[in-house]
Amino acid sequence: MDYQFIKVEQKALTAILTLNRPESMNSLNFGMLKELNHFITEANFDKGIRVIIITGAGDKAFCSGADLKERRELSPDDVKRYIFTIRTTFTAVEYLPKPVIAAINGIALGGGTELALASDIRIASSTAKMGLTETSLAIIPGAGGTQRLVRAVGKGKAKELIFLAKRINADEAYEINMVNKVVAPENLMTEALQMADAICQNGPIAVEQAKMAINYGSEADIYTGLAFETQCYNILIPTKDRIEGLEAFKEKRKPQYKGE
Repeated sequence: MDYQFIKVEQKALTAILTLNRPESMNSLNFGMLKELNHFITEANFDKGIRVIIITGAGDKAFCSGADLKERRELSPDDVKRYIFTIRTTFTAVEYLPKPVIAAINGIALGGGTELALASDIRIASSTAKMGLTETSLAIIPGAGGTQRLVRAVGKGKAKELIFLAKRINADEAYEINMVNKVVAPENLMTEALQMADAICQNGPIAVEQAKMAINYGSEADIYTGLAFETQCYNILIPTKDRIEGLEAFKEKRKPQYKGE
């Protein structure tokens, strides 16, 4: 598929996906969502990709949310279709069996914050601004924000941010566990790539199963979660990578994991 609204670059085993509408602060129109969904779907089956970094084109915005110019032209039924599309796309990001790092390089409002929340790890530029500001437009977050923000920062803080349509800076986001790390703008992609490279050194099936155990087990009671963890571990026992890890340790060398 030829992409018009996103740009994809491969560096070793890491794919860098750039939201590429800088003229509109990388806002999410139907076209961008369709392309994002296509890429995420294909990434499920691409063994050459072990980690994905999502960022925004330019130095002003990660993603400013929905394209409000497009939204004004949509019928009520089209709005429902848009919300369905953005929600299912971001859920696909969250449950992709590969780590996703959001490199938040600027403004991330509404759907931009929701996309970051759907990612596994969030690294923010010190210039970033985040917030679920939908109530200021007489709507609510519709791409998972009311659910994922609560799980990230707690119910009380999530209600405060959403009810007030509050924008916060990167340091505030870090203080409430909304992002994992804050770095200088010029170091953002370097930090994201270094983290991605460190992840890629580990067993890809193990990382996949760890993500699955965390995503599904954390939503269950502890006994169900532990049972799920056991099943994820059992998948790893017959893999060639597990044996390679033991052999590499014995031989005091770097393991060569193949995802097998």
